[in-house]
Amino acid sequence: MPIAQNPLSVEVTLPREDVALLTVEGYLDVDTATEFQHHLANQLHHGRRHFLLDLSAVPFMDSSGMNIILRVYQEARELPGSVHIISPTSAVRRILDLTGVSITVPVSESVEEALERVDGIRETAPQEEPGA
Repeated sequence: MPIAQNPLSVEVTLPREDVALLTVEGYLDVDTATEFQHHLANQLHHGRRHFLLDLSAVPFMDSSGMNIILRVYQEARELPGSVHIISPTSAVRRILDLTGVSITVPVSESVEEALERVDGIRETAPQEEPGA
């Protein structure tokens, strides 16, 4: 089995019980997108509803990476939850802006800013009825 030419590193931390911070390093493309998707699926499986995607160390992202971000965005909205992109590199930000992904998926400059947005979503989300 050939080794990926541009390996992807994904570190997952949990700033809060239902929030997963995925710090991504490397090329997010057709060769590495499946690995990224597995990390996201694992966090969904473990009950995470909010996803913070730190893309500050991703020099390149193609449509495979964007499709995964949009897919997890759709899945998270149904929970309800959210997806936030944090500090994309200028090349990745350009792709996000040109494709309109940055209009759909919020882009924050820091983890703290993204967590504030998560808190804002929680405050406006309808509360479940006790015993429902």
